[in-house]
Amino acid sequence: MKNVIITGGSGFVGSNTIRYFLDQGCTVLAIDRVEQGPFEAEGLSYLQCDVFNTEELKSKLPVGEYDTFVHFAWAGSAGPARVDYNLQMKNALMTVECLKVAKEIGCTRFVCAGSIMEYEVEAAIHSQGSHPGMAYIYGMGKHIAHCMCKSVAADIGIDLLWPMITNAYGAGEKSPRFVNTTLRKIINGEPLQFTAATQNYDFVYVTDVAKAFYLIAKNGKPFCEYMIGSGNARPLKEFILEMQQALAPEAVPLFGDVPFTGTNMPLSTFSIEDTTRDTGFVPEVSFVEGTRMTMEWLKEN
Repeated sequence: MKNVIITGGSGFVGSNTIRYFLDQGCTVLAIDRVEQGPFEAEGLSYLQCDVFNTEELKSKLPVGEYDTFVHFAWAGSAGPARVDYNLQMKNALMTVECLKVAKEIGCTRFVCAGSIMEYEVEAAIHSQGSHPGMAYIYGMGKHIAHCMCKSVAADIGIDLLWPMITNAYGAGEKSPRFVNTTLRKIINGEPLQFTAATQNYDFVYVTDVAKAFYLIAKNGKPFCEYMIGSGNARPLKEFILEMQQALAPEAVPLFGDVPFTGTNMPLSTFSIEDTTRDTGFVPEVSFVEGTRMTMEWLKEN
């Protein structure tokens, strides 16, 4: 693996992954809608292109120059757009078309960012009498993309690898996701109100996510999915208490004030055993260390 294409290069996970690939000696072409990415580096070039226009994308990429295609581009990954089913279906179809472009320009491996929410979707949808909320729409889009890509990849002859992120967080993230929202409440002295937080969860720092993508792209077995997590999944309440005791010991977290309407997955779902065995991935950043670095970044920004 020497010459790599990475879409969504200006995003939170994408930009960190680009840095890691460069540090390992890869040449990277970052593709995004923006004209220039968040940083410049030796071995890195940018291509401004809307990946939803795959004909334009294909016309701008040389044949035979790149060996690996890593796909992060996904519109509406945070905020209200996560429940826009038209957009999420377009994302799924766009991902399949990018897979086909990767094959046509000579890439031998296509690595796509999946989500643990794909498992939550399956559990929610296939439970008799279930009433899954709109929050599942994003995960449904990822799951549909996964299913279609696997069939198309097998048909056209390209290796598909599907890393599945649990919950990435870290310095540089601006979205209102759980860790960021909780840390902002701590910084602002706001009440810490949660569900009973008995559901199983996991969080993984963004630099560990980037490392995992590199190792999966390099060493992963074709047509396998690989969970990316901390290796220490547990009930959400334990993460919250660990974060509160380390960063805001004077605060009093309140559990049960917010109703939980999601799906509780077994701890085995979060296992990174296959990822470690096949790729050599071992997380480095602890939750306390990661949340402390994230809080310091939020204070500065």
